[in-house]
Amino acid sequence: MDLVHRRALGAAGTGLLSELAAWIEAAFGRRPADLALYERALTHGSHASATYERLEFLGDRVLGLAMAEWLFEAFPDDPEGALSKRYNALVTGAVCAEVARGLGVVSHLRLGKQARDDGAADSDNVLGDVMEALLGALYHDAGLAAAQGVIRRLWADRIQRDGPAPQHPKSALQEWAAAHRRKPPAYEIVDRSGPGHAPRFTVKATIGNTAEAEAEGGSKQEAETAAAAALLAQVAG
Repeated sequence: MDLVHRRALGAAGTGLLSELAAWIEAAFGRRPADLALYERALTHGSHASATYERLEFLGDRVLGLAMAEWLFEAFPDDPEGALSKRYNALVTGAVCAEVARGLGVVSHLRLGKQARDDGAADSDNVLGDVMEALLGALYHDAGLAAAQGVIRRLWADRIQRDGPAPQHPKSALQEWAAAHRRKPPAYEIVDRSGPGHAPRFTVKATIGNTAEAEAEGGSKQEAETAAAAALLAQVAG
């Protein structure tokens, strides 16, 4: 490779890094001190061996602590059960994926060609994990206070300050079955498709011989939740 070509590649790489740094600053409100952390948080296993998984592990705990503290402050009269319901509704992979899409994470993902062709860039599993990894990178780069501030800003519209704590569809369906003296809901995976990084699950929810409903999701939990919601609408609607 000649010197001119190497210089051109180097300039292109520098430009991409500068673009990433500018995006991180716009998304999180601060210039990254260690840009490599955020690069790794955006890197899927199909692209390189140094992936987002370790930072995802860290970011999941950062999000959990920040959300628990925020809810504890925001709802001083809520008992533990109500706080748990609010918490569980706010930290799901689907919600994290929504936040990631809103930030424009998709255009900065580092995916291999096959993963991109398979639709990993629009997978709730991938985007949810990457969002947690970015929070882990932010915590590692700037500390807990910075991460907490970003979480409160990005999740602000999702906190329901008025009204009761949201009821998870599976819990609501369980309570409906108990109140009507029916068998507890049962869940069965009836189909699994797609590649490992972007699976699709179809789950059937049933209450004895009373009723059943099927739904899809990017994870077993997501599909069960959707099936429970569909079945609840059917029996209690």
